[in-house]
Amino acid sequence: LTGVPREQRAFQYLLAHAIPGDPRHVLQTFDQWCYRCEHLSSVGPLKGRIVERLLYERAPLRVLELGAYCGYGTVLLAQGLPPGARLYAVEGDPRHAAVAEKVIRLAGFDEQRVELIVGPSEEVIPRLREKHGLPKADFVFMDHGKRCYLRDLRLLESHRLLAEGATVLADNVLFPGAPHFLQYAKTCGKYRCKVHRASLEY
Repeated sequence: LTGVPREQRAFQYLLAHAIPGDPRHVLQTFDQWCYRCEHLSSVGPLKGRIVERLLYERAPLRVLELGAYCGYGTVLLAQGLPPGARLYAVEGDPRHAAVAEKVIRLAGFDEQRVELIVGPSEEVIPRLREKHGLPKADFVFMDHGKRCYLRDLRLLESHRLLAEGATVLADNVLFPGAPHFLQYAKTCGKYRCKVHRASLEY
């Protein structure tokens, strides 16, 4: 309607209403926008609680996010990390990444805490160790193209980027669904699988 993408409209709302440097308030303001104004395919508060609980239980020091979108999940992950941890957030769409960058910094996270990497995941993953200094990930959150889940999991395996005992959390594997990923994870013998039931984002 205005010629401004809805992701940018959401950020303008954040600028007007969110408290800078307060990641929880940034997320709450994001939720207000999505409930009242326009739907964005972000994690949302209900599934966000699952993410927060797993981060609390695992206390990972090196986290990889595939699919930063507008930065909601990135802020959610970053606020739940223990001291000294680092988050590597990958986003393939430069327009979404530009919004995510602003949201992440608005929430108060600097580049030492959160590094945003722009590019297709299949190109970024093989360079994570050499170019970005990620030795192995303790926790991986997948929320990008569902058809990419299996391919990218196999890439992480082949480049030995998963730490022993790493947690891989993948969103929306039942709907819209990532059946090949789910089948592989259940049958390859490398993982213990658990499905967390949740509603859609908003």
